[in-house]
Formats: sequence, C-alpha cells, structure tokens
Amino acid sequence: MTCRLPLNPENSPSWHAELRLGFARDGERCVMNERWHRGPLRVQKALYPEGDEVCQAILLHPPSGIVGGDHLEITARVGPEARAQLTTPGAGKWYRSSGAEASQTLDFSVADDAVLEWLPQETIVFDGAKSRMDTRVRVGKGSRYLGWEILCLGRSASGERFCHGHVALHTRIERHGQHNYQPLWLERGRIDGDDPMLASVAGWAGASVNGTLLATLDANDDVAALLDACRAIAPADHAEHALTALPKLLVARYLGHNSEAARLWFAALWHVLRPALLGRPAVTPRIWNT
Repeated sequence: MTCRLPLNPENSPSWHAELRLGFARDGERCVMNERWHRGPLRVQKALYPEGDEVCQAILLHPPSGIVGGDHLEITARVGPEARAQLTTPGAGKWYRSSGAEASQTLDFSVADDAVLEWLPQETIVFDGAKSRMDTRVRVGKGSRYLGWEILCLGRSASGERFCHGHVALHTRIERHGQHNYQPLWLERGRIDGDDPMLASVAGWAGASVNGTLLATLDANDDVAALLDACRAIAPADHAEHALTALPKLLVARYLGHNSEAARLWFAALWHVLRPALLGRPAVTPRIWNT
C-alpha cells in the first residue's frame, strides 16, 4: 500500500495551504467567529462535545500527507475568555522528497483569560523527508495554553530508519508581560538523517519517537502537587520520560519507540492537568476513537 502513496514532489503537485480560525466568547458560549481557508486545509464545523463553553475544531488535511514543496500555515486566534480545543483526525505524515523542502507554520494567539488546547495526533517523518516545523504561541494575561507534539522519525513498525533528509524544528511560547511579550520557551534544532546525535546518549539515544507536552502555569497553581500527580503516571512501554516545572511552564518529555504509548501517556497527563489548570474535566475527543 505505501508504495502507492505520493512520495515525491516530482510526481505530485505541491500545495500552499492556509487556514485561519478565530474564536470568541458570546455570552456563555464560545463561537467560531472566523473560518477561512486556502488550499487543502479545512475545518468542517464547530463542535461542542462537552457543552457550549468549549469550541472544538478538527483540522483536516485532505491530501493526508505533506510532500516536498508543500507549505501549510495554520493560524488560530482565541479571544478574551473564549475556550478552544484543536485536534486532528489521524497522524500527520511527511513524505520523502528528492528536492524541495516542505514546511508547516502554527501561529496561535490566546487573549486575556482565554484557553487554547492543541492536541494533535503524532507526526511521522518518512525517511528522506525534508521538513521544517515552526510553532509560535502568544498567551495573554490570565490565559492558558496546553499543547503537545509527538515526532516519529521513520516508520519504525516497518523497520524504516531516518537515514536521509532533515527535520528543522522551532518552537516559541511567549506570555504577555508588563510592556511586551516575554519568552517562556524557546527551542530550535535540526535533525539530519543518520545524525550522530540520534544515537548519542546526549541526544535521542537510539530512540525513534520524541514527544513534548507544554502547559502554562500561573502563581496560584499548586505546582508541587501537580508534579507529584503527573510523576505517578508512566508510559506503558516504560520509555525514558521526565517532567519538570520551569518558571510559568510545565514540561513533559517522552523518548522511546512507541508513538501510541507516548500519546496515551500525554493523554493521561492531560486528564490530571486539565481539571487543575483549565478548570474542566478531561473529555476525550471522539475523533481519537475512530
């Protein structure tokens, strides 16, 4: 089956796609007040699986994979006191390229006293992919952001290793300060096929799956209790993992070989963090069960 997928940009047209979403508080309801797209990025409709206060959007990419030359831009603006949750219906796939680099940009803005959850399923980078992934999140006063990313290098289930190509990563989270935005998290890196850091104990230590969960904190959070509760949960595959609290940010890391175990561990942490930080019980998105 996989041999028939559109793996080369020479054989498949590249897409320049954009999706802009806006969310606003309307009384006791959060509404999607902007939904604009260009190219193959869509949200079919606003969903309310847990009531009117939280608006859920499922991001759809009909081509089902990203090839060399594709450029995807996703923007979400969450207005004051609004609550939005973004997720995806399945794993993202970056196919190998013999030429052009592909890219994805996520630009999220969370206004004062608003909440944004970014809960995508895993990203699989095929051997030979040339990819760049940029994420920027700006959070206002009293607002909350909770999001994760799970990156799989190669299709380990079929014995594929990441020997060719590259992945460039840049994540920046900023919180509004007294006069401007102050950085809470800055991470930038590049992974090349067969990079020595993939095998080094100072890098990936031979693992093929890496995951990061980030959740903003404020002065009223019982951080010690949160860390204790989260550290009592371990990935089912007993992979390397860790949790820590930086100033105004909680960080969880996974390093192993099982994307499902990573996702389930993050979901278990989310069940602890969501009530404590976002003030709502964790309601599992239905799309994860399909």
